[in-house]
Order: sequence, then C-alpha cells, then structure tokens
Amino acid sequence: MNTDDIIEPLRRANEEFARNYPGETGRRQPVHTVYGGAHLFKTDSAQRLGSLARRSMEQFAPDAASFAKAVELPGGTDLHATIYRRVVEKLQREPVEDFRIDFEDGYGNRPDAEEDGHAASAAAEVVGGHKNRTLPPFIGIRIKPFNEELRARSFRTLDIFVSSLVEGNDGQLPDNFVVTLPKITIPEQVAALVALLKQLEKKTGLDEGSLKFEMMIETTQSIIDHRGQLNLPLLLAQAEGRCIAAHFGTYDYTAGCSITAAHQHMLHSACDFAKHMMQVSFAGTGVWLSDGATNIMPVAPHRAPEGGTLTQQQIDENRATVHRAWKLHYNHIQHSLINAFYQGWDLHPAQLPTRYAAVYAFFLQSLDAASERLKNFVDKAAKATLVGDVFDDAATGQGLLNYFLRAVNCGAISETEAVERSGLSLVELRSASFVKILKNRAAL
Repeated sequence: MNTDDIIEPLRRANEEFARNYPGETGRRQPVHTVYGGAHLFKTDSAQRLGSLARRSMEQFAPDAASFAKAVELPGGTDLHATIYRRVVEKLQREPVEDFRIDFEDGYGNRPDAEEDGHAASAAAEVVGGHKNRTLPPFIGIRIKPFNEELRARSFRTLDIFVSSLVEGNDGQLPDNFVVTLPKITIPEQVAALVALLKQLEKKTGLDEGSLKFEMMIETTQSIIDHRGQLNLPLLLAQAEGRCIAAHFGTYDYTAGCSITAAHQHMLHSACDFAKHMMQVSFAGTGVWLSDGATNIMPVAPHRAPEGGTLTQQQIDENRATVHRAWKLHYNHIQHSLINAFYQGWDLHPAQLPTRYAAVYAFFLQSLDAASERLKNFVDKAAKATLVGDVFDDAATGQGLLNYFLRAVNCGAISETEAVERSGLSLVELRSASFVKILKNRAAL
C-alpha cells in the first residue's frame, strides 16, 4: 500500500498545528497586574504600594491569627503562620509583580497637551526606575482603544511614550515591557497595533519583534463577531506572534451584556462564559490569561480628625469593612485560580495582602498531594519509557510540573522546597519541560 500521498499533507497539517499551538513557554507569569493612572506613576511606585500594603496589614491584621480569621484561610495555625510570614516577606521584597501605567480608564480624557506631557514624564519615570532597579519585574502601559473617537490620541500617546522611553534608556526597553490594548472589537484593531509597533521599532532602532502587547477581552464582540464567528482566534491571528496575554475586563463586559451595576462582579455566570471561551480559544497557544479586578476596595470608612482619635465603634467598623473587602477579594481570586486564571488585576495597595495570601493558600494547601503525585508520575513514566512503551500522558505530567513552577515563581515555595517535594533536580525543574525530563532520565 502506497501512503506517500497521505503522509505529506498530514505532515504539513501537523506542523501547522504545532506552530499554532506551541504550548506553554515556561516563562514566569505574574500573579497580578496593578493598574494606576499615568499621571501618578513614579519610579518608586511599587515600593510605595508595598509600604501601604504592609501598613494595612499592621493596622487591620497584625498577626497570622487575625489575618486568617479575616479571610477564612484554610488549614491550621502552622499553615496560617507560613502564609502570613510569606505575604509579609513578599510585600517587603517584591510587593508588585506587574504594573500597568494607565492612559485609559484610570486616567481619563484630558487635553492633548496634558496627555502629551504625561506620556513623556511617565516614560522618564520608567527610565529612572530601570536605572535605579526599582521597577517591578513586569511593566507596561495601557493605551486608549482604537475606536474612531480615540485612535488618534492612542497612537500619539504610544509614540511619545515608547520613543521617549527608548531614547532615555540607552536604546533599550525594560525587561518584560508590554502594551495593553483595551476594548477590542475587531481584528483590524489588533492588526493596526502590530503595524504601529513595527514602525516604532524602526523609528527607535529596537530589534524587530521587541514590542509585545496584551489584548483586553472586555466587549461582547471580542468573543463573537457580527457574523456569528468566534472572534478570539481571529484576533490572535492578527497578532503575528506579538501577543503574550489576554486580560478579561469584568465590568465593561458585564455592562456590555446589559447586566445592572449591582450584579456586575467576577463571579457572574456571564463572566465565566467569556473566560471559558478565552480558555478554549487560547489553550496551547502560549498566551497567558488574566482575570479582572475586585472593585470593592478594602478602605476604612472612618478617619480620625486632626489631633483627635476614633471611637471604639468607629475602629470596629473600620476593621469589619476592611475584612469584608479582603474576604471578597480572597474569594474572587480563589475562583479565578480554581478555573486556571493564574493572574488578575489589583486596584488598591490594601488588596496586595489578600492577592498573595490567596495565591499562596491555593498552592500550599495542595502541596502534599501534588508532591506525591508528581514523584509517582515521573517514576512510572520513566519506567514505561525505559522498557520501550509509549507514554502518551505527558500533558498530565506537564500540568504537575507547571504547578511547581508557578508556586516557585509567585513565592509560595522556594526552589529548594520544590526540589525536595517534587523529586526533581534543580536543572530538571528549571527546564520547565516534562518531556525533556523523561527523555534525559531515559538516556541515563
């Protein structure tokens, strides 16, 4: 039987599939993005946010027991103490993982001269932060949408910011710099951004492909277009490999579904539908997914008058208000994590403690089970490989490996703990590839 005419088209199709679905990159994904108005950004914004977050903990949860009670942490006192200690350490060492300098909702519409000035000054602050090593590990800007009303302003802000940043930073971008495009409705908006980024690279002397971007999925049309087609793959097809993440916009999306303000929240079933569509569309592409924000801020309602003090009732009300907001934020993050959205937005420094507590609890609570499962999985898979059997469940092994990589990257556990608990070597862990681990072990 001659199968050559069958094999060649199949080979081409398989290769095209592999190009479209390369799998996870193994790169660190931030657990959150903090959004702040461009007019407020400074070189030390991350450090100031960390200081405010620690102050909130000191005031409203000064010890592990009170913090655990506020957000209803799982487990016992030992786990509570571990989480509390690691949250405090994180807020001191790296309080913000990703910051987005916002020229959209967090900034508003201003006179052109004013936005021009803020685009240049924000770029200068990023340059200063890069030189002083005070930037968070991930940094970027959110521009205005590419609709007819705002596209010209958005183009100009992007040009001024990137040009000023590269010129002031010796022709370089800071690590993990990204541009966020909001309120996407049609693939042509993505294509326009790609074209602009190419022009900016030529203008500034950056290497081709240096400028990356994120898509914001916050309109109903970004999910399904006017023809009834699933729009998400069409958006990604226009990205030409530059899109690294897709962020869900909770409140614009629910408003677009005519959901009243009282019911616009992250747990609404409409949000789950949109996020499942994102998962199905982007699974295996290497595009990171991010959930939205909790818009109830952990802010105390009472402030002491100048030279005065609060009553005990006011103190109690302040604590109860902050604790309710913390618990809501914690629950939202847990919902995201359970549904494999490992990143989300934070809008206030007092949300940082619950961000890290929720992430750490998620990983630490299942650490024992994941450790035993990965050890057994690697052992059984390696034996199967050694005797020549086909091991076709590498995706499960990769999922377990990804669990440890995410736990290490966010600070839930150290690399040393990951090595001890996983049964892998440090080299194997850092390889980020379950298949490579099996191949190397089989070769021994």
